[in-house]
Amino acid sequence: MRAFLLYFFTFCSLVGLGAPAMANHPSGTATNVKYVPDVVFTLRTDIADGKLVYISEAGPTKGQVNPDIRVAEDTVVQINIVNGDGALHDFGIPDFDVKSDQISGKGAATAIVFRANKSGVFEYLCTLPGHKAAGMFGKVIVGDAQETASSQFPDLSKNPREVGEPVGKRGPREITVDLETTEVEGRLSDGSSYKFWTFNNTVPGPMLRVRVGDTVNINLTNAPDSAHIHSVDFHAVTGPGGGAAVTQAAPGHTKSFSFKALAPGLYVYHCATPMVAQHITNGMYGMILVEPEGGLSKVDREYYVMQGELYTAQRHGSAGLQEFSLDKLLDERPEHMMFNGSMDALSATHKMESNVGETVRVFFGVGGPNLVSSFHVIGEIFDRVYDQGSLTSPPLTDVQTTLVPPGGATMVEFKTEYPGKYILVDHALSRAEKGLAGILTVNGEANDEVFKSDEEVDHSSGH
Repeated sequence: MRAFLLYFFTFCSLVGLGAPAMANHPSGTATNVKYVPDVVFTLRTDIADGKLVYISEAGPTKGQVNPDIRVAEDTVVQINIVNGDGALHDFGIPDFDVKSDQISGKGAATAIVFRANKSGVFEYLCTLPGHKAAGMFGKVIVGDAQETASSQFPDLSKNPREVGEPVGKRGPREITVDLETTEVEGRLSDGSSYKFWTFNNTVPGPMLRVRVGDTVNINLTNAPDSAHIHSVDFHAVTGPGGGAAVTQAAPGHTKSFSFKALAPGLYVYHCATPMVAQHITNGMYGMILVEPEGGLSKVDREYYVMQGELYTAQRHGSAGLQEFSLDKLLDERPEHMMFNGSMDALSATHKMESNVGETVRVFFGVGGPNLVSSFHVIGEIFDRVYDQGSLTSPPLTDVQTTLVPPGGATMVEFKTEYPGKYILVDHALSRAEKGLAGILTVNGEANDEVFKSDEEVDHSSGH
């Protein structure tokens, strides 16, 4: 791949950057070669909706946040970056091996130039640590390329609103649960995919909801086109392997068992076929809620969120099919971390919302298989935390961050009292760089007694 990084005289004279950079040649010599761009874009760094972003300054995308940059193949592209917020930034497109100088101070500017000599969908971003996670990234679309992983492969990410039906005041009954294990190539992020192993074609699998005293019949069917044996281990089960000992199902086969829900709580389930950690990391985990007699208290919103890890040979941010790496799994070095099965499941694909004055309940679990989560919602305080998923212990109150181990769960509740976007994170915050972030949007009227700022904020859209 040949790429050119330099400043154009025209742009340099406009913003006072001085002489253009030199283009590198295979011979090792450098000359003042000027490449005349076929197309020019100008982006301004700014803050929008509480995020760091790039905003288009001209053309049909003017005013758009993190606009798609569309160009024809083999086009020479110039992208000007103007600093609009005064912070330190840069601009890079890793797939074309181009990165600008860093700029700081309002009005400072820089540029990159490269030849778009391959078709596809590529990421642009600010390469400074934390800035991509804060919102500074978008897409360069070259030629007639489609977003491969988005269009060709299914989105297997789990909708967090799918929490099952509350048991209410009903008595114990017999419940039948049908689970199918599948191996499906699905979307990981725009431009990348992964061969997930799933329960019922989502990551995590379905949230199951029963009550204490129920008799639960589990039917586990392994899809005929699977390449591996699969099983299921319920942490809510008292019995051999949580059910795994009797559900090792070969492709095309079904295994069944029944159990009595003896203890209320929020429990993880997962595949327990060797190598167990590989089956879990590939997406085979979910949760079962065993409600106490009389059910849970009523709240306005309930969400189902699980944290997972992927160990791939390719580095985070790579395009195309990501391949499993056993070495990284054994070293506990995940390249990707996510809520609900993809990099943007809870920040773009699925909406989590609340209105001012409502109470939100989050059923949160860690599939893992390896890393402990420090679950936190930025800008909120948990009114109640049901530590370790225990529904019979008195809840903790007024908690900022709660620890959840792999294979563990918790239930948190909090009242949303001010409009805005609230970010779900693991407070081991470098993990946000690997995809671990979600957004809860709170809509409604601002209350200056709760929060007041000198900066004007648009509250009409919950921002």
